[in-house]
Parts: sequence; C-alpha cells; structure tokens
Amino acid sequence: MRILYVEDNPELRETIGMLMEGEGRTITSCATAEEALELECNGVFDLLVTDVSLPGLSGTDLARKVLAVDPGRWVVLCTGYDLGTHPSAWGPNVRTLMKPFELEDLEALLVQVQSTLDGSPAGR
Repeated sequence: MRILYVEDNPELRETIGMLMEGEGRTITSCATAEEALELECNGVFDLLVTDVSLPGLSGTDLARKVLAVDPGRWVVLCTGYDLGTHPSAWGPNVRTLMKPFELEDLEALLVQVQSTLDGSPAGR
C-alpha cells in the first residue's frame, strides 16, 4: 500500500510517518498540499493521509483535488475540528481522524484500507 502523508509539523510528520510503516506499506511524506499535488503527478498512491490545517492550500482542498481525479481514492483527514458528516459526501472512502488520535485508531484505519485494497473480507 502506497501512502502519501501530508503534515506541516516536522516532528509529527516524522513520528507518524514512522508509525504508519509496516509490512507492505510505503510511506511518502511531505509538508504542504502543493508538494503533495506534485508527488501525485509523479506517482500513484493508494491512500492520502493529510492534516486539514496546512499553510497555503488546505488539506480539505487537497482532498477535493485528489478526489476529483479519482473519486474512489482512500483519504483520511486528520483534524482537531469536528467536520461532521460533510467529508463523507466527497466519496465512499473518505474518513476523518480526530486529533489528538490514538495510534490504535490510525492503525485500524490503515488495516481497513489495506484489507479493502486486497479485496479481503476484513475490509468489508
């Protein structure tokens, strides 16, 4: 599973990026939505995990741009604000992870995405 992780806080980006590593996972991290869009042009990712509050283009704007190209893309929006059910209307594979989140919650989401991508019953 190829994961694009966008977080402007360098310490958090490094720590969470390392924690998302696992068998069958490749993590590419960057600090801005603009960098993420450049990376999107050069490669295909299975999952976008992004902070909502980013300098410049926001994480929600990034998610909308990615979903405009691939409506079925998996997207996890990390936020300290309750976005309600609004993001779920953007696509079937959009999830919200409230900050501060438990590592177990992040791992459960990653397992769900991987299972769905693999087509195994655990992801259904």
